[in-house]
Parts: sequence; structure tokens; C-alpha cells
Amino acid sequence: MTMISNLLRLLAVLCLSIGWMGTASAGHITASLDAETLHPRPGSRITIALAMRPERDWHGYWENPGDAGIPTSVKWALPAAAKVGPLRYPVPQRLIVQGLMNYVFEQPYAHLATLDIPAGIKTGTPIHIAGEANWLACSPSICVPEHGPVAIDLVAGDGAVTPAARARFDGWRAKLPLPLGQPARFEHKGGQFRLAVPLPAGRPMSSPYFYPITDGVIDYAAPQSVSRTGDMVVIEVRAGASAATAKSVSGVLAIGTDRGLALTAAPGKVPAAGVAVVADNGNDSGGGKRLTFALALGGAVLGGLLLNVMPCVFPILSLKAMSLARSGETPAKARAEALAYAGGVIASCLALGVALLALRAGGAAVGWAFQLQDPRVILLLLLLVVAISLNLAGLFELGSIGLGETMTRGHSLSAAFWTGVLAAFVATPCTGPFMAGALGAALILPAAAALAIFAGLGFGLALPFLLLGFVPALRRRLPKPGAWMNRLRHILSVPMFMTALGLSWILGRQAGVDGMTLGLAIALLFGLALWWVGGRQGAGRRFAWAPAIPALLLAVAAIAIVPRQPAQASAAAAGDGAVPFSESRLAGLTAQKKPVFLYFTADWCLTCKVNEKAAIERVEVRRAFADHGVTVMVGDWTNGDPAIGRFLEAQGRSGVPLYLYYHADGRIETLPQLLTPSSLITLTA
Repeated sequence: MTMISNLLRLLAVLCLSIGWMGTASAGHITASLDAETLHPRPGSRITIALAMRPERDWHGYWENPGDAGIPTSVKWALPAAAKVGPLRYPVPQRLIVQGLMNYVFEQPYAHLATLDIPAGIKTGTPIHIAGEANWLACSPSICVPEHGPVAIDLVAGDGAVTPAARARFDGWRAKLPLPLGQPARFEHKGGQFRLAVPLPAGRPMSSPYFYPITDGVIDYAAPQSVSRTGDMVVIEVRAGASAATAKSVSGVLAIGTDRGLALTAAPGKVPAAGVAVVADNGNDSGGGKRLTFALALGGAVLGGLLLNVMPCVFPILSLKAMSLARSGETPAKARAEALAYAGGVIASCLALGVALLALRAGGAAVGWAFQLQDPRVILLLLLLVVAISLNLAGLFELGSIGLGETMTRGHSLSAAFWTGVLAAFVATPCTGPFMAGALGAALILPAAAALAIFAGLGFGLALPFLLLGFVPALRRRLPKPGAWMNRLRHILSVPMFMTALGLSWILGRQAGVDGMTLGLAIALLFGLALWWVGGRQGAGRRFAWAPAIPALLLAVAAIAIVPRQPAQASAAAAGDGAVPFSESRLAGLTAQKKPVFLYFTADWCLTCKVNEKAAIERVEVRRAFADHGVTVMVGDWTNGDPAIGRFLEAQGRSGVPLYLYYHADGRIETLPQLLTPSSLITLTA
């Protein structure tokens, strides 16, 4: 339970104490007492209901109210030997107010309880059941502690139940959670609370969500990940302060509208996540989910479109455009090549999406560009980009084995397809406007919707070449073939060489000086081998590509043995006055009402590095932060820190960058992905 939550609850209790010492509340929630039978048999047990009817835009609270609120209570006044059991609550709904999760009831609801009728009374004896009920009524802007007397008069009789009363109570009972017939298991692992609930694989459920009755075992506002593996439902959510010491956890697993399972879990082994199921992490409707999907898909398409201007993608797109200008292909062939290129891009994005979702289902906290957190992948990309750069520079041609033509200049459908695969693969270090929210949404949507978003990203990336292929007017605007094309090709090698330089720097950050030296040595050897190949090609030698074979074997060996060391971006940033990301330290600073600028970065994130150099690390920004006591906190995700992965997921993001500003008054502001010095300085005003 957070300090903010505890403070809110304390204030609510104080307000209630003051309210109860005065007159009765005006009543934004009306409470009344009802009984299933007005003529209970002596010695029997009947069901009574505390029926609650909120006004429009007001709500009451569940037995665990969440981050704020107070549950309903009743102080009973009963005849001798009569006894009322504990209140039973229906399955609640969720309401997020300024980042605080509330478990609430916004529609009429009822708390059911059992009433034991004294056995010694005679038929016809009046039975007066009364109590003083206390509850908290809240609207989006204000909370009012309310209380009032509730009572009902019964007469001992034959226990008859009228049809109207039966239907009324059956309706209330249907909204109570059903007891789970088997024990559940939970574990606290890696900062996450993981719960395994036995449920037959054939039992349908929709919008699953776990409501804990045991206080403090989860972070209430954090999103929940729900999956099914066999006859087990696995729930994963960021752990709360009490998760590590809990001996038993009780709660309700919602499995549909007003439907849930009451469970008690003991510590035990929880299996790895299985097939993802959508968890309704807020109070969204079906229309809201459709809107989320539509916005995420649109953001993915726009984000993919913007990736085309990145230095590692633009040369590839330009060369494919030149290939159309050079070849003078027929409209049908141009369309076919455009479709093949788009197919390669989309297939590559879908493959990355499938791998990402599979890893997350297995419990890994990974996001977009997850493969770039492995220095072996960085070295592979480095060698590939070096080869493309040298090819663009005209040092060699590998038409005899297809590499040069396939990657840059070929006109076959297979060449276009593999060019698309390459473009998508080298684009993964980049993220930018529209992409973060789209890919973050993909991770909480059903698998089919998530893959549609990844396909949308690929479609956006392929869109410029698709337009060239399907719009003849655009092709006619391409310059006519000539000697300038070779010059442009050589010029386009420059951004590719710059990309290779950036990849070598990333390799150094991930694998240290030794790893970077190994990578550069292999790249140099690979380049020399390709130079030799180019010379043999110019001389018309047979098997001109033979010198590349030992270089390729050495490259494979280097990729297998490249070392890996902890990322150093956080340490470097700390030396500039920033502190490494820590959730506990962040909580401590915000509890002390100190402003915090928190940003997440990675060495392979181009947008991150541009923002750092152009805005975050500027002297005037540092001075403004220092003058106003702003703590700068940086999270380095270069090597895939699981704690950062979970935090990003809780913010609805799947990758970096992410910029958050915690104001001294408790407000949390999410900043845009493109920063300026003035936008950061303005935060301190």
C-alpha cells in the first residue's frame, strides 16, 4: 500500500469520525434493509440485504476499496440470541481517479448477510432488526461520509418467501462471487505478484481481473496480465508492499460482467504464463477497447511511416526507388515488386511481434527492439550494415551469390521481399512519435489484435514503396536513370557507415571495450575479405566470393563468444548528477514531495539519444533542475532490465523513450517523445 493511499484512507477515517458525531447525512447513497422472508421460522437462518442505491455519478466501495475509500459497516442492534453474519459483497467495478485505483459500485447494489432467528420464540412474535450503517459516498470530485439507521420488522412465522422477494434476492445472489472449489497458489517473484487459479480450460471467461481482499499484496493501479495454461489461469501484476510477507491471499477473480470466483491462495509454485487473455485493467467499455485498438493501429501505421527517414532505413528505401527508375518496369511488375517488398516488411514485423508476445507470455519483461538488448544481435547487425555500406560504396558486388542484388539493387520478387525484411530488421532500434503508445496498447490487447498492430507498423514502413509501385504518377516523377545514380549510391553509403559507427558504440556499451574491439576487428576483417572479393570480381575470376567464406566463419564464431557486461548508461548519467532508476527511491522522493524528472533510455534508441543531447543534457536545463531541487532519475534499458520492463508496462508502454515528471504537489505528467530545452525548463515554473 502506498503512502498516498494510506494518507487518503486516514483522511477518510477522520472525516467519517467527524461526520458521525453530527446529524444524519443527506444521503447521496440511500441504504435500506430488506429480508428474503418477512415471516422467518423460529430457529431458522434467513438472508437479509443492505440495499444501496447511489445517485447518478456517485459510487460506494467494495470490502477492499483499493488505493482509497472505506468499506461499508453496520453496528447491529438485535434481539437476544439473534445473530447477523458478515456482509457479503458483489463483484465490484474499477474506477481510476488521478492514477488511484478504486474498487467501487456505481449502480444499485446490495450486501447480503445471514440472520439467525432465535429458536425459543413463538410464532407471531415481532422481531425488530436494526442497525447503524456507515459508508463512504464519492463522486468524481468529492467524497462524503454518510451514515443512517436501517431497520426492518419481522414476525416469526412459517418462513414463506414471496415470488417477488425470491426474484429480488436471486438477482442479488447472482452478483456474488462463487466459491472456488480448489485452492489457488501465489508467489512473489522479481517484483511481481503471480497467482495461479485452477479453472477448467473449457470454462469461458471475459475481461478477467483479480480483486484482492488481502490488502497490499498488489499495486492496485498497475495493469494485470492474465493468461491460460491448461486448466490454470495465471495472473501477473506488480507486487505491493505486503506481497513478500503474505502467508495467505484471498480475493475475487472476475470472469465476466458481475461474475467472479472467490478464492484463497497459499504460497506455492506458479507456472509460466500461457496464452494471453485480455485483462480489463480499467473501467473501459467494449467501445473503448475498439477505440483503443483503432488508435493504436493508426499510431503504428504513422510510426512505421516515420521510420523511413531514419538513417539506416532511408538508404534502403532510396535504392529500391532507384531500382524502379533504372529498370523502367511495367506497371504490373512495379506493383508486384511493391507487394513483395511490403510482404517482407510486414512478415518481419509480425515475426518480431510473435517473438515478443511469446517471450512476455513466458514471463520475460521485454518490449519493442528486445532483440537489440543482446550484443550478439548488435554484432550481427554491425557486420550486415558494414557489408551494405561497402556495397553501396562500390567496393564489391556479390551478384554471384545474390547478396548485393538481394539487399539493394535486385528487381526480382525475392529480392524485393528480402529487402523488406532487411528494412524492418534494421529499423527496430528506432521508436518515435505514435509508436510508443501503439506498441504499448498491443501488449494488453488480444493476440490477434496485437499482431494486427505489428502488421500495421510494417504497413506504415512499407507504405512509401507501395505508393511508388501503385501510383504511376509518382514513378514518373522519379529522376531518369543516369550516371548520377552511382554517385547517389555512394552518397547513401555515408548514413549506412554512420549506422555502423553507432552500432559499434552500442556494442561497446553492452559488451565493454573488449567486446567492441572484437566487433571492430571482425568488421575490419570482413571488410578486407569483401574488398578481396571485389578485386576478384573485377578480374573476372571464378569463385570470386571464396575469400568471404573464412571471414563469415570467423564472424559466426565472434558472434557466439562476444562478451556481455552490465549497461553503463545509468552509471554515466549518475556521474552527471542523475541517479539510477529505483522504484523504492522514486517512491521515497515523491513521498517527500520532491520533484523528479524520470526518463528511460537505451543505447540503441536513436530518439532517446537525440533528446538527451538536444534537451536533457543541455546546461540551461541542468541549471534549471538544480535551482528548483529536481532530482533527475534515469533508467537504462539497453540490456533489458526486468524492473524497467515491468515499470514501462505499468505505464502502458512497450519500449523507450518514456519521460515522466513528478511534480511536488503529487501530479504526474507524461511528456512527449520529442523534447526541447524550453519544454523541460517550463516544468519547473
